[in-house]
Amino acid sequence: MGANKKNNSGGDISYAISFMAQLGFTMAGCIVIGVLLGRWLDGLLGTSPWMVLVCSLLGVVAAFMSIYKIASKK
Repeated sequence: MGANKKNNSGGDISYAISFMAQLGFTMAGCIVIGVLLGRWLDGLLGTSPWMVLVCSLLGVVAAFMSIYKIASKK
């Protein structure tokens, strides 16, 4: 009965999982790079929280721009 049916949704599920993982890693990577850059600039310039805040916000903007580009391709 149900054992004879082929399940073709395995490819769809793996595609969806890989797509969501790509979005997640892209977002996390952009934000982490922004925070690390901000910490490095704070240590270099002596402006304690400001460069971390600015660079992390730039990282969030870059993450959303990257996600928009990735999502519009698919």
